[in-house]
Amino acid sequence: MAVELNHTIVPTKDKKASAEFRAELLGLAPPTPFGPFLCVETANGVSLDFDERATFQPIHYAFLISEEEFDTIFEKVRERGIRFWADPFHSQEGVVNGHGRGFYFEDPSGHNMEVLTRAYGT
Repeated sequence: MAVELNHTIVPTKDKKASAEFRAELLGLAPPTPFGPFLCVETANGVSLDFDERATFQPIHYAFLISEEEFDTIFEKVRERGIRFWADPFHSQEGVVNGHGRGFYFEDPSGHNMEVLTRAYGT
C-alpha cells in the first residue's frame, strides 16, 4: 500500500468559524461533524479535522489549486478585504507571487494559509 495522508487535526479558537471559512473560501463541501471535530475534506480525500484548543501554535497549510480555482479564491479574498502576501513571512503585502500564481493569508485562528497553482520544485 502506498502511504497517503488521510487526515490532520487543525487546532482552532472556534472550530465552526474556521471550518466554515476554509470550506467556503476554497469551494469545498461544508464541514461535517465526526466526534469532537468538524471535518472538511479536500479533493484528494485528505480530511482537515478542526478542533478547539485554548492555545496552539499557528501552522502553515498549502493548497494546490487550478488556475480557475485561483481566480475564484482570489476574488473572494479581495471581496472580503482579507490581507494577503506573496511570501510566507508576510513581507510583500498585496502581491501575488510569481511561482505559477500563489499567495498567503491567515484564517480566523491565525494559521498561515497558502494557495498555489504550481507545486514547488516543478
